[in-house]
Amino acid sequence: MKVIDKNIVVTGGGNGLGRQLVLKLLSKGARVIAVDINGAALHETYMISGKNEKLLTRVVNITEKEAVFNFAEEIISTLGHIDGVINNAGIIQPFVDLKDLRLEQIDKVMDVNFYGTLYMTKAFLNHLLDRPEAHILNVASMGGFFPFPGQSSYGASKAAVKLMTEGLYSELLGTNVHVSVAFPGGIATDIMKNSEITNKSASAEEKNSKLLLSPSAAAEKIISGMEKNKHRFFVGKDSKAMNFIYSINPGFATRLIKKVLGSKLQ
Repeated sequence: MKVIDKNIVVTGGGNGLGRQLVLKLLSKGARVIAVDINGAALHETYMISGKNEKLLTRVVNITEKEAVFNFAEEIISTLGHIDGVINNAGIIQPFVDLKDLRLEQIDKVMDVNFYGTLYMTKAFLNHLLDRPEAHILNVASMGGFFPFPGQSSYGASKAAVKLMTEGLYSELLGTNVHVSVAFPGGIATDIMKNSEITNKSASAEEKNSKLLLSPSAAAEKIISGMEKNKHRFFVGKDSKAMNFIYSINPGFATRLIKKVLGSKLQ
């Protein structure tokens, strides 16, 4: 679905990848509704956009089902229609093994990453089915198709997003609603700070690392995949490489990522 002149909702629009998705969509002629739990971050996105009149912002806690459905009703009433939803908002867990992870930390990751995505999808789905053309794009993670040290619950939440989206794609075949799932690899964002794991932002060295995609580059690839109506696609060389290795030999891929990254996350 081409995004020009479309009304598109983006969750997590207050920072990182979500902010860049908002800005890229605006640059391509879309009207964007940026959603985030952080109102100050949304205002910053609005200011960075140059106070773009095609950008609307809404503070919504996507883990609260009633709030999500109320938002959907309000924004459809305000704009008349919505053409697309990009479920990007997500958090990670502290880098600890499952045995040391508190149940409330697991609940929070699942609530934001999976249930937030599910609520947003359900809230808009019937409306999207009435549009001439529409699109749902859910952002999973390369951690959602292979095990990442110290991120078992995060991976489980993103694997749930993966399978739900693939199931939705199957259910909507032959309809006017396109469905995509994106698997980004490493992106230089402040996800650890935004997940309340640390107060520190990503360092300049981390943000300039050749191993990480910039949020802007990742957003460009994701929107390109959306406009090409790709069902599933991998964002970043690391995501593509790990998908290839894991599909051939899961055991080797698991041992490799543990060897390469495990000691760094202790």
